[in-house]
Amino acid sequence: LPLLLGLPLALAAEAPSCAPLVPVTFDNDTIPRLLGDWVYIAGSSKYPPHLVELKALKYAAFNIYPSSHEDELNVDEVMRLNETCVVRNTSKIHVFFHNSTLMHVDDQVVSVAKLIHNNKDLLILNILHDDFSGLSIS
Repeated sequence: LPLLLGLPLALAAEAPSCAPLVPVTFDNDTIPRLLGDWVYIAGSSKYPPHLVELKALKYAAFNIYPSSHEDELNVDEVMRLNETCVVRNTSKIHVFFHNSTLMHVDDQVVSVAKLIHNNKDLLILNILHDDFSGLSIS
């Protein structure tokens, strides 16, 4: 079985590599690609408050949809933190076209991220928080 699982890698035309994270430069196609339902897969962070939340997080799903402002998106979130279900329908994502960043705002808690080039079915965010870095995959 391990031999069969490794077969696609052995037959790949290109050798696997550690390509750098390449941020997306926002254009007219960027925002529509963010809209819709997303399921959180995994994340990592060096920011202490995020580490606590990541340890408690069991499941998260969210829906991103347009707001009445072109540089702002609405977000509905459903999360299970340990044994508690948390539903948030009040968060926003501010879109900054000039530097291609996203800012998630929820109850005065702010997170800034850059969208990373990837498959259209993945939402990969490089989270920027002072001197701490993080990565989120949905």
